[in-house]
Amino acid sequence: MADIDIRTTGRAGRITLTRPQALNAITYDMCLGIDTAMRNWREDDAVDLVILDAEGDKAFCAGGDIAELYDTGTKGDYHYGRRFWRDEYRLNALIFEYPKPVVSFLQGFTMGGGVGIGCHGSHRVVCDSSRIAMPEVGIGLVPDVGGSLMLALAPGRLGEYLATTAHRMGPDDAILAGFADHYIPRAQWADLIEMLESSGSAEHIETHARPAPIGELRGQEPEIDRLFDGETLGDILNALRANGTEFSQKRLATLRRHSPLAMACAVEMLHRLRGPSVSIRKALELEYRFTARAMEHGDFLEGIRAQIIDKDRNPQWQYPDMTVPAVAVSRMLQPLQQEGLTFEEETT
Repeated sequence: MADIDIRTTGRAGRITLTRPQALNAITYDMCLGIDTAMRNWREDDAVDLVILDAEGDKAFCAGGDIAELYDTGTKGDYHYGRRFWRDEYRLNALIFEYPKPVVSFLQGFTMGGGVGIGCHGSHRVVCDSSRIAMPEVGIGLVPDVGGSLMLALAPGRLGEYLATTAHRMGPDDAILAGFADHYIPRAQWADLIEMLESSGSAEHIETHARPAPIGELRGQEPEIDRLFDGETLGDILNALRANGTEFSQKRLATLRRHSPLAMACAVEMLHRLRGPSVSIRKALELEYRFTARAMEHGDFLEGIRAQIIDKDRNPQWQYPDMTVPAVAVSRMLQPLQQEGLTFEEETT
C-alpha cells in the first residue's frame, strides 16, 4: 500500500505511515490495512510487540482524510461516513485491548484520527516537537476515536477544557492528560526502535525515558478546574464570562469559533462516561451515536466547508448564540435505532 508500510522486522510488527506530504492523514484503506495486520500479528508467536511510527518531521498523523467524507456527505450519502467511523472505531478498540505491547512514536502533530491510532497503545512516546490535540469541535464533531475516554479520565476538568478548546498539548501536557506515557528525545528513537525489533521487549523504553520539560497545563490546572466544572456547556460559558481574567477571555474567544452543538455534546459525553463502568467500548459507542448523525443533523459538513473546502473560516453553526437546548444534545446522543456500533470482528 502506497500510504503505509507494513512489515515484520525481527520480533516486531512494524507499521509506518508514509504520506508525510499529507501530514500522514489516515485514509479508510490505511485503517483496514492496520486492522488486518494487527489481527494477524495478535495470533503470530513470532511477533512480540507492534511498533507504530511515521515518516516526516511535521506529524505522526494529523487526523483522518476527510475529503471522501465531505464529498459523499454533500451528495446525501451518509452510509460511507458511518461505515468509515464504524470500522475506524473497531480498530481503535483493537489497539486499546491488544494483548501485546503496542509502541507508538508521536512526533509533530497527532490529532483526531491520529490519536485513535497512536494514543491507545501500551507505550506512547513523545518528544519536543509533539503536539497532541482533539480539535473536532472546530469542524462540528465531538472528540472521537476513543478520545472521549482519555478526556473523561484526565485529571480534574482537563477533559472539558481539552474537548472544547482543542488545546494542543506539548509532551508534558500530553503525559499529564493521559495521552502519552514517555518523553524520549527524538534523536534516540532510531536506536531504540532497533533494540525493540531485535529484543521484542518493551522494557527498553523505560530505560530511555526522561522527565519532560514542564508544560503549561500544570500551572493552569486550578483555574481550569474552577472554570470548566459546569454540568453543561452553558455553565462553562457563564463561568468564563463572569471571571473576567485574560485567561478566561481568551478561552471564551476560542470557544466562540467552535460548534456549540458539538461542544455541548462533548461536555455531556464526558459526564456520562465518568464512573466505575467506563470502558473504551462504551466511549466509542457513545461517540458513534453522534458521528453517525453528524452529517445529517449536526454541523460537520458546514465545519468542513468553512475550514477545509472554502476556507472562509466563517462557519454558520447551529445555535450561533451558543445556547444549546438540552433536547438537542439528547437527540444527538440517544441510542441509534438501527446500525449501532458493534465490535464483532468481520472477515474482509
